[in-house]
Amino acid sequence: MSETFVAAEPLLAEHAEIEQQLADPAVHADAARARTLGRRYAELGQVVAAYRGWRSAVDDAEAAAELAAEEPAFAEELPALQTAATDAAEKLRRVLIPRDPDDGRDVILEIKAGEGGEESALFAGDLLRMYLRYAERRGWKTEVIEATESDLGGYKDVQVAVKAKGTVAPEDGPWANLKYEGGVHRVQRVPVTESQGRIHTSAAGVLVFPEVEDAGELEIDQNDLRIDVYRSSGPGGQSVNTTDSAVRITHVPTGIVVSMQNEKSQLQNREQAMRVLRARLLAARQEEEAAAANDIRRSQVRTVDRSERIRTYNYPENRIADHRTGYKSYNLDQVLDGDLEPVVRSAIEADEAARLAAAGS
Repeated sequence: MSETFVAAEPLLAEHAEIEQQLADPAVHADAARARTLGRRYAELGQVVAAYRGWRSAVDDAEAAAELAAEEPAFAEELPALQTAATDAAEKLRRVLIPRDPDDGRDVILEIKAGEGGEESALFAGDLLRMYLRYAERRGWKTEVIEATESDLGGYKDVQVAVKAKGTVAPEDGPWANLKYEGGVHRVQRVPVTESQGRIHTSAAGVLVFPEVEDAGELEIDQNDLRIDVYRSSGPGGQSVNTTDSAVRITHVPTGIVVSMQNEKSQLQNREQAMRVLRARLLAARQEEEAAAANDIRRSQVRTVDRSERIRTYNYPENRIADHRTGYKSYNLDQVLDGDLEPVVRSAIEADEAARLAAAGS
């Protein structure tokens, strides 16, 4: 057995150990611990299944090889069985490559209008609709946390939480699929404000953060926070509240600022702001750790450069193009209606290919 598959043995043992822990009712009294164990169990389940499939395929091929000398029928089957064993070995090698430990996490996704004024804000609204529809197709729950609307009905800034229902396999988690969306999204179309029918180019930025599931997971010193309150405002700057219910929290050491005004009470806005702040601090910490370790998880497909132009949405040609993976299709209308899976899949496959290459080097 090669060293690659010897590496599976401790993971098989860990899977069996977690299975025993999950059978203990006392474990489920701690929801956070049970959730963490359940996620790891699901991840290791893929290794177990791939390992068993590989062992079975190898055993079948070896048995056929022994019998082939005596029975011609087995000799005819041998090439197909050997190919199946090779394929099973490759599948096992893929699942043994360490996954992003955050893949199963829920996310907070933020869309910001960029260059292009009202047209950019309208495009931000189109992106929001695309992600909401995509989440619906995946069976995820969504919650708009904060939204600043523009005068024409778009969004200057909108934040939405995307949550999986129950415990899911890591590859089905919101972070596993949406983490590649971070960057600059460019749109080419005739704006509603354009009277002469000329095509304009504008852009919106997307940020994606893995959500912190338990406040205890990321300790924040309250002395590091500056909290300001003010009155909520709507499109055009008009006041929509007569009380100081809006909240702005500044994390002084990092300079990260989070503002919330959608909720009716100051307490609710503060809780939502802390929720987003934790996600941003977790992402910042992970980026620092990845940079220090030259982590291959941060492949060329998902960079930490949030100014990177990752995708173009061309309305006249009904075309969408991903500049990182080379993906291109002419069904932009369907993608904007939530059919984002092929685009996401191209990023996942490109990332997996990069990690496989790095692991084999």
